[in-house]
Amino acid sequence: MKQAITGQVLNIQHFCVDDGPGIRTTVFLKGCPLRCAWCHNPETYHSRRELLYRADRCILCGACVSACPTGAHVIDEGGHVLDRSVCTVCGACEKACLCGALEIAGKEMHVDEVLADVLSDRVFYETSGGGLTLSGGEPTAQPQFCEALLSAAREAGLSTAMETCGYCSAEVLTRLAPLTDLFLLDWKCTDEALHKQYTGVSNVRIAENLALLDRLGARVHLRCPLIPDVNLAQWHYDGIAEFANRYACIARIELEPYHPMGIGKADALGYPAAYTSTDFLDADAAERARAAIQPLVSVPVSVSGKG
Repeated sequence: MKQAITGQVLNIQHFCVDDGPGIRTTVFLKGCPLRCAWCHNPETYHSRRELLYRADRCILCGACVSACPTGAHVIDEGGHVLDRSVCTVCGACEKACLCGALEIAGKEMHVDEVLADVLSDRVFYETSGGGLTLSGGEPTAQPQFCEALLSAAREAGLSTAMETCGYCSAEVLTRLAPLTDLFLLDWKCTDEALHKQYTGVSNVRIAENLALLDRLGARVHLRCPLIPDVNLAQWHYDGIAEFANRYACIARIELEPYHPMGIGKADALGYPAAYTSTDFLDADAAERARAAIQPLVSVPVSVSGKG
């Protein structure tokens, strides 16, 4: 039974208004095949539990040292040292930490557990036209759980949406399309070489999957991150417009200005920072991008957070 299927969930966010129509509950799943340099959710890279350590919150109390069964935590004259090579991510240190410096990212949950949480907001979906949105990470990195949860949501009468990077097999996408009312599909960079440089993968499969969604009669909002020194250029805007004019499935273009919120999380995970700008993209720059694209297409073009 699909209710017995489990997946690694990062968190469940309620009352979301930017992840599809109406008020939605967004379920963030762990695991992603891309490694975007500007990623704001690096704790979703892997489909497993992970430990975040925020040094700026640590008060060197030693509670984690006493709680850890493997000796992964050491406090000496150099401060707090975390040896991730022996950490089993058991969560004992997180429970003992007095100041929130340690946090476990990821929880194994059954489909029925997640759905029960989502359904607690049903009244808001009914009055706003909202529902369930799957995000990540990349939901299709856990295809069995993703399919089971979407199916259960559909059976419960919920609207369903999925935020996806589009990098998955055609077989998986074909199975998920009938269960998904709206795909929020990322188009990160039109230039294939730059896409591979900044995300780790080619954009060819993503473009092919967009064409597949069009053939399957899906509904798509094309989500386009705006990244300084990467894709704030007319050639990229022309590429976005070309897709919107080619595929009837694209109902809207949503521009997402860069923000640096992932830098601190990458540091807390022990990952090297790949894109280190600490500046939010200027609102005027985002508006210039919108103004450059809108005359080229017939669908609405919006900047995230501005309707």
